[in-house]
Amino acid sequence: MSPLRRWSALAVLALPVLLISIDMTVLGFAVPALTTDLGPTSTELLWIVDIYSFLLAGLLVLMGNLGDRIGRRRLLVAGAAAFGCASLVAAFSTTAGMLIAARALLGLGGATLMPSTLALLRSVFPDPHERRLAIAVWAAAFSGGAALGPIVGGVLLEHFWWGSVFLVNAPVMVLLLVGAPLLLPESRNPRPGPFDALSAVLSIAGVLPLVYALKTAAHGGGSGPVFLGLAAGLALLWTFVRRQRRLAEPLLDLRLFGSRAFSVAVTTNLLTVFALLGLMFFLPQYLMLVLGMSPLVAGLWMLPLAGATVAGSLAAPWLTRHLHLRWVIGGGTALAATGLAVGTMLGVDGDRVVLVVASVLIGGGVGAAEALTNDVILATAPPERAGAAASVSETAYEFGGAMGTAVLGTVGLSVYAAHLGVVDGVPAQGAEAARETLGGAAEVAAGLPPHTAMSLLAEAGQAFVTGMHVVLLVAALLAAYVAVQAVVLLRGSAVPGAGPVPAGLPAGETVAR
Repeated sequence: MSPLRRWSALAVLALPVLLISIDMTVLGFAVPALTTDLGPTSTELLWIVDIYSFLLAGLLVLMGNLGDRIGRRRLLVAGAAAFGCASLVAAFSTTAGMLIAARALLGLGGATLMPSTLALLRSVFPDPHERRLAIAVWAAAFSGGAALGPIVGGVLLEHFWWGSVFLVNAPVMVLLLVGAPLLLPESRNPRPGPFDALSAVLSIAGVLPLVYALKTAAHGGGSGPVFLGLAAGLALLWTFVRRQRRLAEPLLDLRLFGSRAFSVAVTTNLLTVFALLGLMFFLPQYLMLVLGMSPLVAGLWMLPLAGATVAGSLAAPWLTRHLHLRWVIGGGTALAATGLAVGTMLGVDGDRVVLVVASVLIGGGVGAAEALTNDVILATAPPERAGAAASVSETAYEFGGAMGTAVLGTVGLSVYAAHLGVVDGVPAQGAEAARETLGGAAEVAAGLPPHTAMSLLAEAGQAFVTGMHVVLLVAALLAAYVAVQAVVLLRGSAVPGAGPVPAGLPAGETVAR
């Protein structure tokens, strides 16, 4: 494959990842408008928001394995068609049920796209140095897209209706449908072995209740359904793991985790996204509800985070030419930890310099670390298992994001509720609603006399900032641990592409140009 075709193929593979990650965060800005238009119940609204990530997380392992079997390009094209059609249905939905169904199809399409794009990079870029740069671009699209979501949402909703946040996906999927057959090679496992349907069912049945429990905990804290979902999910996943250990041709080859570099990379992805999503849960609310910014202005103030994430991802391959892998990954997460600690200096007055410095440190550090961990994951897995390895990486992202929102979101809101004092003139029922969320406090304040409303908003803003500080401190400590883990556990590990494949793993792959 010529250099021009290889790098053109990278553009084709990066575009859908950028859109998928944007879709993870853009919807929050459209919720008020679609709620007014479609009138969903509170339960329907939760499903509109969450069904996408539920199915995305639940189907990744299955789709990664399916791509290894039937061909990653074939699965990518099928996923692009599904994602494009679902985007059109979502954009022009006339009922809440129709939008929920469209979001479910988006999750299905996204689950086919993500492992296919990352796995195909191994076939397109056999040279380890080129592959590392290509994966850095892929990671920049993934990480940058999550930060760009609020910006894209703010711009679109400033000028168009809420469906535009979905409609923008369709033309990109058309480009992918045209470009993939022309530029991408087909690749698959030449000896996939028999497909184990029970393992597929167990993987989905285990992940879905676990993600449901984490998402529900983020919205409403601990409850019976939350604990039941956690118990059921963990029990089913335990059964899934035991079955994989016994099978000669498992759906998910757990021998991949026999590589210390692979295990450290997956853990780093999970914990880093855990910390980052804790920040992303609070930062938009801080900008809009505490500092009073419009969605568009708030999105623009998140540009430094997005830009630094892209810059960090692209700088990582260059840094590995001069530093060992463990120092770049460890240094990146240490930089992110520093940025999270700097974020605890943000107050109700909103120091913009502190905001920009924290955003640049966090984005640059996370971008550098995640660009290399994905390279490690692909390079330490055998070629014919590239799709399965990619699905493990992205499942770690999904679980990290779900847990970050649930755990850190619950911690921060608990601190917020504990620090929101009694405000004279606020009825007991209103005070209880104000302690639920900062948005609830704003709604209560809208119905109060001006002086009382200002007092409530000032108290709520200070309490929210206190909760955000606790979350940022916890996230900083976690990122610091990840940095130490990378430096210590990757000591002596070969740079991806130069090190041996874990013992016992087969080699070989079929690639059709």
